[in-house]
Amino acid sequence: MAVQFDSCRMYFTTPQARDDAVIPLTKLIVFTEHTSHVRRRGVASTIKNTTFDIAAHPRLVASVGTEAIDVLPYILLPLMGPEEYSDKDTDGMLDELQLLPPEKQREPDVEIIKTHLETLLLLTTTRAGRDLLRHVKVYPIVRETHAHVEDEGVREACDRLVQVVMRDEEGEGVDEEGEGVDEEQARAMAEAAQGRGGMLQGSAKDDIDEDDQIVDVL
Repeated sequence: MAVQFDSCRMYFTTPQARDDAVIPLTKLIVFTEHTSHVRRRGVASTIKNTTFDIAAHPRLVASVGTEAIDVLPYILLPLMGPEEYSDKDTDGMLDELQLLPPEKQREPDVEIIKTHLETLLLLTTTRAGRDLLRHVKVYPIVRETHAHVEDEGVREACDRLVQVVMRDEEGEGVDEEGEGVDEEQARAMAEAAQGRGGMLQGSAKDDIDEDDQIVDVL
């Protein structure tokens, strides 16, 4: 199910007129926690490969709108286990990730976990993507994954993601007019990026530097 060509990526993230404008990927993402290992692994790889198309990121992370795919809950839920989070950690988390049952189990396949972490890393290619992951509290989830999955590859993937998400941005806290950006403004901007107040803002080419570029090696 690998999506290694631009035309295939576009197909999976574009409404299909012959299918009542349904976006194909929305039919697949529900299988990230399916009982079938083959389906979980195939869907995880497909989601990851669609994120190589930076222009598709707004549709992938948007939660409202006719072209919203809303992949984040389906990427993050497999990373979560039965751990309890503090109020500080859960403040801002996606609704789908809160009040999980105590028997919730984390994805058992470390390769699938790594794939989801790599997908999240790809979504940090733009500043808007990084801000969104910070706002929905991805860090506590990755922190617990690092602590509870005893696999070096998973922990290295967690470390890479945390380094990007938790680092200071250039000009952090200063807007274009040179004035400070307060917490309320930052939250409003992140909510707009998330889709609650609109689609992900900014060009898909914004804020891409050499350190942020990720090369498709598949």
